[in-house]
Amino acid sequence: MTLGNILHMNAGDGESSYANNSMMQENGIRKAVPFLKQSIKGLAKHDVFKDCFTVADLGCSSGTNTLLVASNIIDTLYEVCQENDRKMPQIQVCLNDLFGNDFNSIFKLLPDFYEKLKRDKGESFGPCFVSAVPGSFYGRLFPDQSLHLVHCANSNHWLSQVPQGLENNGSNICMAKTSPPDVYQAYGKQYHIDFTKFLRMRSEEVVHGGSMILTFAVRSTVDPRKDDYYALLELLGQSLVDMTKEGMVNESDINSFNVPLYLPCEDEVRNIIEHEGSFSLDNMNGFKLNWDPYDTDYTNMYDSNELSRIHTVNITKLMRAILEPLLISHFGDSIIDMLFKKFGKLVAEYLTKKKQRSLLVTISLTKI
Repeated sequence: MTLGNILHMNAGDGESSYANNSMMQENGIRKAVPFLKQSIKGLAKHDVFKDCFTVADLGCSSGTNTLLVASNIIDTLYEVCQENDRKMPQIQVCLNDLFGNDFNSIFKLLPDFYEKLKRDKGESFGPCFVSAVPGSFYGRLFPDQSLHLVHCANSNHWLSQVPQGLENNGSNICMAKTSPPDVYQAYGKQYHIDFTKFLRMRSEEVVHGGSMILTFAVRSTVDPRKDDYYALLELLGQSLVDMTKEGMVNESDINSFNVPLYLPCEDEVRNIIEHEGSFSLDNMNGFKLNWDPYDTDYTNMYDSNELSRIHTVNITKLMRAILEPLLISHFGDSIIDMLFKKFGKLVAEYLTKKKQRSLLVTISLTKI
C-alpha cells in the first residue's frame, strides 16, 4: 500500500481523533497570522488579484483547524479591501490533503461556516467557494498560474515516502540519536528531493507575485544528535521494543518500520529555496511550543510527577491522533491501546527530567 493512502490523521470526532487533539497545530496556525496579513496586503498593493482570489490550503487535515485557516485568510482579505476601499473579490478556497483524509467531516462544517460569513460580513459578502482537492502536494494539484496564495501548516516535515537505505536503522523507527550516519544521509536526501519538488510544483501553480506561507517543524542545529528533536518518536520506538520482549510485536516488524518524517535545520530550508530559484524568501520566524499545547508554562524546564501525568495524557492523545493510522497499517490495530499505554509511561518519566519543546518555523515566500 502506498504511503499516500495510509498517511493521514485519525478521522471523526472521537476521543482519539485529530479534530479533538490538534491544539498544538492550532497554536502554530495562529502564529502564522501576521505573515498572512503581510502577504495579503502585498498582494493587494501590487494588484496581483482582481475579481477572484484563489487560495490553496495544503495538508489541511480535518477538524476546526482547517476552516480556521480559511477564516483567517478571509478576515484578512476583507480587512485589506475595507482599508483600501476596494471591492471584495470572489474567494476560492481549495482544501488539499492525501486521499485518506477525512474530508467528509470538513464538509459537515461548511453550512455553519458559510452562515457565519454572512452574519459577520453581511449578506452581500462573497461569494466564497470551498472545494476539496485530494492528492499529494509533491505532485501537481492545480492549473498553471491559478493560485494567489498557498498556505501549508504542519505538513512540510512529512516526506513523500520512507527513504531508501534505512536497513541499518535497526529497531529505531525514525532518525534517532543511535541511528548510523547513512540513515541521517538517507533522510536528508529524501527531504531535499521532496522540498525541491514541492517548490517546483507550486512555482507552476502560483501566479507571478503570488505568496506562500509555510509552517512546519524544524531543528535548531545542523547535527540532529545535539538535542532531543525526535524524542517522542524514540520513546514510541522504545515502547515497541518493550512489547517485543513480551511477545506482542515481532522484532522484524519494528526493523521494517520507519516514520517518514524529517526535521530540517533552517539552513537546509534556505539553501533549497535559493537553489530551486522560483521563490524569494521574505521572512523566516522560528518559535517553540510545548509538547502539551495546554501547558502554557515556559519557565520550568521539568515537570513534577503530578504535572508530568497531566501533560502526558495530552501528549499521548496528540501522538495517537497523528500516528495511529500509520501504525495500524504496519502492526495492526490489536497492539495500539497497549502501545500508547507504555508510551505514556515513558513520556511521564521523561518529563520529570526535561520538558522538551518543539521548534517550528513560519516562512513567507513570493513567486519570482
